[in-house]
Amino acid sequence: MAKAGKRIRSAREKVDPDTKVSISEAVRLVKENATAKFDETIELSINLNVDPRHADQNVRGVVSLPNGTGKEVRIAVFAKDDKAEEARTAGADLVGADDLAELIQNGETGFDRVIATPDMMPIVGRLGKVLGPRGLMPNPKLGSVTNDVAEAVSSAKSGEVQFRVEKTGIVHAGIGKASFSEDQIRQNLDAFLGAIMKAKPSGVKGSYVNKVALTSTMGPGVRFDVADVLGPA
Repeated sequence: MAKAGKRIRSAREKVDPDTKVSISEAVRLVKENATAKFDETIELSINLNVDPRHADQNVRGVVSLPNGTGKEVRIAVFAKDDKAEEARTAGADLVGADDLAELIQNGETGFDRVIATPDMMPIVGRLGKVLGPRGLMPNPKLGSVTNDVAEAVSSAKSGEVQFRVEKTGIVHAGIGKASFSEDQIRQNLDAFLGAIMKAKPSGVKGSYVNKVALTSTMGPGVRFDVADVLGPA
């Protein structure tokens, strides 16, 4: 524990929390400071000038990261008959209908994404209190309510990331692993920031992006200026 504390203190000494650096420098610092004995997740935190209490400012979307997330994504699919078989063939981890709903009601939580065919939504709807708080309710706008379950499963497995602004106006996302190269992290970062800008609500007044920080699971956050990527806010 003492060694871990020393390592964390050493990492923090290299980062001034009040100073914004270039994006390339942020990526370098975060990767350099990811020295835990496991492959740390590289995490992005964006503070947006939005009020999620207003429906027209509830920023959400989906983005396919060019280098994936480095994380194994477990997927539950609500489908039956041929569609269920398509989901299994595509690599879904849990597939079913009423039986899958019962499993989840009884505490099954071993999945990171839920996909459903449209005809399964009445069943999925009964799980709102379970899936909703975890941000797992399927949504047609995000491509998770679809008849093309094979494509949806494949996309989710290959690095597709869903995002949604929290009540505090912050968007969090894992965009890679410390074992990724700096170029791979930067490419994923650019893709995610591009998706955030594409999701900008038309009613936002003034700056859209307030603060952005990059960190690893055990490392300090590094603030950076995104003006060169995002352009005028």
